[in-house]
Amino acid sequence: MATAKEEFLNEFGEHYGYPNGSKTIDQIRATEFNRLQDLVYLDHAGATLYSELQMDSVFKDLTSNVYGNPHSQSDSSSATFEIVRDARQQVLDYCNASPEDYKCIFTSGATAALKIVGEAFPWSCNSTFMYTMENHNSVLGIREYALGQGAAAIAVDIEDVNPRLEEEFSTKISLHQAQRRKVAGLQEGEPTGDVYNLFAFPSECNFSGLRFDLDLVKIIKEDSSRILGTSVCKNRRWLVLIDAAKGSATTPPDLSKYPVDFVALSFYKLFGYPTGLGALIVRNDAAKLLKKSYFSGGTVAASIADIDFIKRREGIEELFEDGTVSFLSIASIRHGFKILNSLTVSAISRHTTSLALYTRKTLLALRHGNGSHVCILYGRHNSMEMCHEMGPIVSFNLKRPDGSWYGYREVEKLASLSGIQLRTGCFCNPGACAKYLGLSHTDLISNTEAGHVCWDDNDIINGKPIGAVRVSFGYMSTYEDAKKFVDFVTSSFISPQNHVHNGNQLKGVNGSVNTCYYLKSITIYPIKSCGGFSATSWPLSNHGSLKHDREWILKSLSGEVLTLKRVPEMGLISSFIDLSQGMLFVESPHCKERLKIRLELDFYDSTVQDIELHGQRYKVYSYSNETNAWFSEAVGRPCTLLRYSGSNHEFVLDKTKDVVSCKDTNSTVSFANEGQFLLVSEESVSDLNKRLCSDVQKVVCGTAMKVNVNRFRPNLVVSGGRPYDEDGWRDIRIGNKYFKSIGGCNRCHVINLSLNAGRVQKSKEPLATLASYRRVKGRILFGILLKYESANGEQQQGDSWLHVGQEVHPD
Repeated sequence: MATAKEEFLNEFGEHYGYPNGSKTIDQIRATEFNRLQDLVYLDHAGATLYSELQMDSVFKDLTSNVYGNPHSQSDSSSATFEIVRDARQQVLDYCNASPEDYKCIFTSGATAALKIVGEAFPWSCNSTFMYTMENHNSVLGIREYALGQGAAAIAVDIEDVNPRLEEEFSTKISLHQAQRRKVAGLQEGEPTGDVYNLFAFPSECNFSGLRFDLDLVKIIKEDSSRILGTSVCKNRRWLVLIDAAKGSATTPPDLSKYPVDFVALSFYKLFGYPTGLGALIVRNDAAKLLKKSYFSGGTVAASIADIDFIKRREGIEELFEDGTVSFLSIASIRHGFKILNSLTVSAISRHTTSLALYTRKTLLALRHGNGSHVCILYGRHNSMEMCHEMGPIVSFNLKRPDGSWYGYREVEKLASLSGIQLRTGCFCNPGACAKYLGLSHTDLISNTEAGHVCWDDNDIINGKPIGAVRVSFGYMSTYEDAKKFVDFVTSSFISPQNHVHNGNQLKGVNGSVNTCYYLKSITIYPIKSCGGFSATSWPLSNHGSLKHDREWILKSLSGEVLTLKRVPEMGLISSFIDLSQGMLFVESPHCKERLKIRLELDFYDSTVQDIELHGQRYKVYSYSNETNAWFSEAVGRPCTLLRYSGSNHEFVLDKTKDVVSCKDTNSTVSFANEGQFLLVSEESVSDLNKRLCSDVQKVVCGTAMKVNVNRFRPNLVVSGGRPYDEDGWRDIRIGNKYFKSIGGCNRCHVINLSLNAGRVQKSKEPLATLASYRRVKGRILFGILLKYESANGEQQQGDSWLHVGQEVHPD
């Protein structure tokens, strides 16, 4: 890395690392961000990080001073009032805003600041809300207020955002179709009074990193007809809103040069702490136009409870800050500003820009073995001359050698395994996402109708990515962070010379001709996500699944089904079923007594509920408060035990009119995620352990490790043959029972959880190693899922048991 860093410093050393500051970037990381030793954090556009020095100052401040409610008159409250006033000035100073022209309103965040503008803006049926396509949802939400008052809403594209010419503004604005709603009681016509319009854009797009030319502010306010046309500008006054939540971290708007009316800020995006605090910087003459209905403590000078009388406060800040401001958080921001001021915003901008430009250039240069591009970047990235137009964001998607896309969720999952934190999706910026990815209205609507929602696992639909990968840099980011990320992309997504990988192949898959396999073990997991037990023989239910397997679940009081992924402590709960006694036994290291649950239900005393799991509706039985209290203690949170109603007794209850009626539920998987059975090969686990114990892995992990087959929570373990023979199996016979493979099992970080001395431990293995050779289109496969195949669709009859030692006959 030394030579590579020398090359980087030769190109960017003038701007990287605060060469003229009191501390170098290496000193900052060593003394103020010690917690990042094993982590590469690249989501500063989502939330930047607070420094340890900053938090030490905050803690010393709060433990050394007494802060009272600034609405009181005591000495401590008066001192707090002065702290809040000084904080307002710091915010104004950060944007070079004169207190004669601007005021600072503290809010719960940038979104709350934007909401104030939308709620209080003087909309009329002749108003227009115009906004750039590249806007956060929190800005788009203002549209609801505008349309609700009969105003028009128009999205616009900013085109040809080039370096400004000597005397002329070179940006072109293209208008999309106007949106309107019919509002009862409102009629559009000639305006009878002043008409106010609002133009909104971000100082920096949080999707692409593109920075907008702030000369746009003057053009919109002073000569809007020049670029918008006379039809939307005649006899109307334009006000301008800038969402600076992202851009202000490196380039805050200079309000002494650009007469912006409203600026929204978020402090955790500036210096990490505090969260839940933002600000609206509002121009004084614009503030007088805002109309506020609600009043609260602190916003009125006087009110009378039983008649319609209030006298509102005249101060702009007091009028819009409902209730008591978050004065402890406000007192803390000065310690964040101290960090930024010591480095200077201009130096932070140069430092982060150098990292982003290096990353863009390196990603653009990556090629597969067949010469095809690996990375498609979004936004401007052509040359150093244009770097001032881009913030420290790099947004992209990755391609395979055959031109198909890697899913962004695959990138995120593998990055996490490599200790790299980044963000994927549309970043709450649907306009920019659609614009850069080429998604039409038809694409977006059909994707939604197909079930896609924000934050789900869908990333490629109909061959198109529906989001992107984003890395973003903060003032404490280093060259090493960028280099580790680029190396991760290179090692994980570049195919070698003359090799075209179609994403459907698995390394290590072998044939299975004339090979003997047998059933090594059978494991049943009565309670979903809890520990199971092994049996030498076990019966199948009428529908072919292992009897009582995943027949019970735990549900939180809020209705969420608890899983091992969310609640690792569930792995400490062990279970065992004694069929002869008709009893389920459950134990936990957190509970003194062993719990006994009868398999036979008293139907008349059981309560039936409806729940939804994996998109399916289930009827379930509930248990007593004593049973629920036991499980709540076992997992460390309130929960209830529920039992699938159709697994043991193939009917559901209808208690209407005190009559119990039954109907066939015809379910085949109880509470299983995908398949009735999970099969794992003993030889495949052995091969994985050899890889885990290899010299390369020892260097990475520091020590050799092995995983037990139970780490993968299989129902069936087979022995014989070669590793990964099971990948090619389609139909399987075990004894006289037939099963069909429904595909490989997609693995997640649950297999990285291990139980040791009554505690759950997490690591990156074995998932990281599996990801290096078991990836198929974003899925990391290990083991196969099976479903029972009955003859002519009939239920099992006769000897419906599986036995350890039975031969397994593929295909």
